[in-house]
Amino acid sequence: MTRIILVLFLIAQCTIIYADDFSAVEAKLKAAMEADIRTQAEVDRDRNRKPVDTLEFFGLRDDMKIVELLPGGGWYTKLLAPVMAENGEFYVALGSGRVKERVLSQPGFEHVQVVAEDANIYRPEGSRSYAIEMEGLGVEDADMVLTFRNYHNFAAEGRMAMNRAAFDALKPGGIYAVVDHTRRHMESDNDENRRRMDPVLAIKEIQSAGFELVDYSTLHFRADDELRFEVGRKTVTGNTDRWTLKFRKPTN
Repeated sequence: MTRIILVLFLIAQCTIIYADDFSAVEAKLKAAMEADIRTQAEVDRDRNRKPVDTLEFFGLRDDMKIVELLPGGGWYTKLLAPVMAENGEFYVALGSGRVKERVLSQPGFEHVQVVAEDANIYRPEGSRSYAIEMEGLGVEDADMVLTFRNYHNFAAEGRMAMNRAAFDALKPGGIYAVVDHTRRHMESDNDENRRRMDPVLAIKEIQSAGFELVDYSTLHFRADDELRFEVGRKTVTGNTDRWTLKFRKPTN
């Protein structure tokens, strides 16, 4: 009985510590969400993308070493950078040209480091998907690698290259956080689903790179998304069903 009470006490203490850890992140995130650098279009997406809940699910802390893959125009970069500025390390990698020019040149973003700039991302002739040629991310012992709505952009070889690069960049126990638009299971490619990804296939591919699936979230589940239409359609944009998966690099 004494042992059971001790275990329950330790679990409760860990829960309290984790809550305290994220309360600091949450405060910084909410401040970043109000920053002038964000456009109105970016602010309008907060309700749909739920950055606070999403990053809490993945277990973000402000003293971590993290890498954002394929940051695009910097929607998440603008939120993550202020959170990590004081105590953490923040890297962006792959397709980071736009964010480097438009975001990282702004005051307050000097600490964000761009890595893997020599990676070659290209679309082979006749293909709808991209390929990646790279040696790695140039980061070691990261606590977390994140990528949002990018996995679908690559052919199988490119996805595997990205997964292996994330695996090599993480420390044992590190988290690989992946979100993307949902495609129906085993559905063949067509004009409407080219920017969607089968979550079952994604899990299989990421596990084959060495990761273990540790959790999933229904934060971005949308029952009203029929999974039939291209995500850029006006009737669909901002309302897609998205899978939210949390993987871990094994500790042994």
